[in-house]
Amino acid sequence: MDEKSAVWYTIPQRMKEVFAYVLGLGAAVMMPIIFTVLGVCIGIKPAKALKSGLAVGVGFVGLGVVTALLTSNLGPALKGMTELYHLNLPYFDLGWPAAATVAYSCAVGAFIIPVCLGVNLLMLFAGVTRTVNIDLWNYWHFAFLGAIVFFSSGSLVWAFYAAIVLYVITLCMADFTARGFQSYYKDMEGISIPQPFCQSFTLFALAVGWLYDRIPGMSRFDIDADGIKRKFGIFGEPLFLGVVIGCGIGALRCETLEGIVDSVPSILKLGVTVGAVMELIPRITALFIEGLKPICEQTRKFVSGRFARLKGLSIGMSPALVIGHPTTLVVSILLIPVILFLSVFLPGNRFLPLASLAGMFYLFPCVLPITRGNVPKTFVIGLVSLVCGLFFVTNLTPAFTEAIAAANVDGIAVPDGFNGGASLDFASALWCWVVFHLTVSLKWTGVVIAGLLALGMMVANAVRIRKEMK
Repeated sequence: MDEKSAVWYTIPQRMKEVFAYVLGLGAAVMMPIIFTVLGVCIGIKPAKALKSGLAVGVGFVGLGVVTALLTSNLGPALKGMTELYHLNLPYFDLGWPAAATVAYSCAVGAFIIPVCLGVNLLMLFAGVTRTVNIDLWNYWHFAFLGAIVFFSSGSLVWAFYAAIVLYVITLCMADFTARGFQSYYKDMEGISIPQPFCQSFTLFALAVGWLYDRIPGMSRFDIDADGIKRKFGIFGEPLFLGVVIGCGIGALRCETLEGIVDSVPSILKLGVTVGAVMELIPRITALFIEGLKPICEQTRKFVSGRFARLKGLSIGMSPALVIGHPTTLVVSILLIPVILFLSVFLPGNRFLPLASLAGMFYLFPCVLPITRGNVPKTFVIGLVSLVCGLFFVTNLTPAFTEAIAAANVDGIAVPDGFNGGASLDFASALWCWVVFHLTVSLKWTGVVIAGLLALGMMVANAVRIRKEMK
């Protein structure tokens, strides 16, 4: 057994079994348990805490069902398109569940939650953040970065270092975007989004949005999802757009006009299914809000009541709260066929997104407050972000594949005929890519730069917090 494997397998087998058991329960079971216990601990009556926790669980179940509905119906159609147009690329899309499972099967994942919660508390008392991150399920992002850093560098120290740097950056970004997030989305007062995948696209939104606004004539296309509804009536409804796009994808997998005619039933079924997803997701996200809002409000009261100096807190929550926004739905569905075809023609790209496409909605929670829901502007930002993301994924796939092989988790492996496996949901994130290369590619120089980056963001955040408090 080599040195890397030896470090990996120093985790007690019993601990591995516990993590495997917890992950096997899934978010739909674990999140109700976590939020019910948390609710009771912070002073919510047990019955109310249980109701809130179960509402969150129902939300996860509903989101899982709808996502599976989209994947199971859209997947075969997209696969048919890839075979018809020879869109095969050597890197296989494993999707985020594979990454999350591997993340919690490694040494970093075993301790990532207590370590990150400790860092969060230290930052709160130091006055360099105002986010209390209770989105525990999404801590797997930090754990997986640590895993791929470990297998690329051979150092468990640098693995934890990278995970902590990413966590610090994400908390600061959550603070920077909290005010805009809360003002744009309804019923989101006191909530921020400390999820590195979402926060990675904030910089793209700022940079691409700035350029977009300086293109002559683009101001004429300032139209949000409600504006599309007003202008086009039923034809501008997310439901109708989903039906049209679903039918279009279904038709594109047919080789001839005669094939389209023969496949009309399946084409219509796919259209209605995609339309149903567009209609159901907003209703499901309402369950998350119903369950999480009492937890959020009580957490703020609990912390502020015991630590008077910690005022103006934001509670870090899952981006699933807001993925049902009409602009998010419309732009996500529009981007699916576009990015699929672009991935084939981009020089240097080796990754074909398929399994990860169902997670497209999570790209936009922190983008919309910057674009104010402008559909064309959001689409351009999403397109640029995903094009860059494809190169990030291609670049990180070797490390991703090595971590998958070393974790040796049943059911998670790169299929025969492919050279590697990755996930658009994780590896396309800017901050993950940056921190990985700072700690692995640039060695000691990069480690220092990563530390200075995190320190600089904390100082800037502290200055902003003090100004706001005054």
